[in-house]
Amino acid sequence: MDAIVKTFPNAEKEEKATEKRARPSREEAEAAVRTLLLWAGDDPDREGLIETPQRVVKAYREMFAGYDMDPQEVLARTFEEVAGYEDMVLVKDISFHSHCEHHMVPIIGKAHVAYLPDKRVLGLSKIARVVDIFAQRLQTQEAMTAQIADAINEALMPRGIAVMIEAEHMCMAMRGIRKQGSTTITTTFTGSYRDDPTEQARFISMVRNGNAA
Repeated sequence: MDAIVKTFPNAEKEEKATEKRARPSREEAEAAVRTLLLWAGDDPDREGLIETPQRVVKAYREMFAGYDMDPQEVLARTFEEVAGYEDMVLVKDISFHSHCEHHMVPIIGKAHVAYLPDKRVLGLSKIARVVDIFAQRLQTQEAMTAQIADAINEALMPRGIAVMIEAEHMCMAMRGIRKQGSTTITTTFTGSYRDDPTEQARFISMVRNGNAA
């Protein structure tokens, strides 16, 4: 008997959605910028804008470089010679610039990342690099907070991770309600930081005051 194969209407769409889309050529990207300049009401052929499409495309490759980087490659190397150290490792005030995925305008902020080691630690610069990798993509602050924690957890499997992000969103400052200076704070806690309020309080105290509660 021939096998019966069921076809689900959305299966093909879901499969295609998981495939990485081909990146347009540089020329296509520059043409898109030129179209936006025209749509905004300016003349892309005037002196000050002639090279703007090239500049914008070059800037986008830099600002969105995170799409070409794998956080697990950055976090691949860990260290076991820690002399029995098991207390909090905190890297705070990691400045970053990202872009809102809804309006593609800047998000400017700082991240604070801590973990409780389980026999292994990361190079401190790796934590900052992981923040940059996720920041250099179109983002929501909530997603970025969780992504940082998930990446570190996958690479290190520590006893707990705490991530706090404080940022100003230009989509609120430059458009819409236009409230300059307002800050959004998001947090993610795993393991001991999630289960032990004392560890949460200690992390927050270290971020705010520089010392344990």
